[in-house]
Amino acid sequence: MTDLLALIARAGRSTIPYVDPAFPDRPLLLHAARPEGWTPAMPIVFSHHGRSRNGADYRDYFLPLVDALGLLVIAPTFSDESFPGQALYNAGNLQDADGRPNPAEACTYAIMPRLFAALQQQGVTTAPRYGLFGHSAGAQFVHRQVTFGYAQDVAIAVSANAGTYTMPDREIAFPYGLSGTDAALEPLLSFPLVIMAGTADSNPDEQFVPRDPGSLRQGAHRYERAHRYMVEGRHAAERLGMACAWSIIDVPGVAHDGKRMAEAAAPVLGQALHR
Repeated sequence: MTDLLALIARAGRSTIPYVDPAFPDRPLLLHAARPEGWTPAMPIVFSHHGRSRNGADYRDYFLPLVDALGLLVIAPTFSDESFPGQALYNAGNLQDADGRPNPAEACTYAIMPRLFAALQQQGVTTAPRYGLFGHSAGAQFVHRQVTFGYAQDVAIAVSANAGTYTMPDREIAFPYGLSGTDAALEPLLSFPLVIMAGTADSNPDEQFVPRDPGSLRQGAHRYERAHRYMVEGRHAAERLGMACAWSIIDVPGVAHDGKRMAEAAAPVLGQALHR
């Protein structure tokens, strides 16, 4: 069992290896930013990296902010060696290579609730719920963790500058929609999901903008796709006769910049988690 108390042994940065019980041969790294005044009652945010698998950076983006916000930030690294490709990270290992559903515990989205439970069991936190932040590929991970029901202890999730989305549409095949999955729309649409979109993340020719047909149907670039996702959420809620609890925040002048999006998300996360 990983000694998670090492994450809060001292203020500032720390990094420890972590093995999830469902993935014993696929180790992660956990990078923590601990405030000076840390107590176990302090809320936790999990910060998810993009395609560069640079969890330490996604910890460091929050490091100057954690004292003022009263948050313990933990950024996992899903390395290319342990979790290669999009299927194991962005798409959460939800399906096998033939498109058949994997067991719920084998989905990588399930790692986060298990990690939070372990942090509670070892006394790192007494908080009842946690927050999620993800940028780019990490934003795909975060909004799909919520979509597929791994959000029972999540107070707020911020999905920033995702390249592609799982639309709340049962006629579109996963990962672009819900066909072939058992996702429940009502819990998803009633969850306080925050979509963040950098207004300058609007270059359709930027090197890493997904340009596969499923992504292009969502829009020409990331900014357009974020707003399309919000519109589709509202439409889905209307069809079900319910309110959509999602919100969208434009971040003016910011392109595909994880640091600046984390800085914009930090007060949103802090406010929600300290209610």
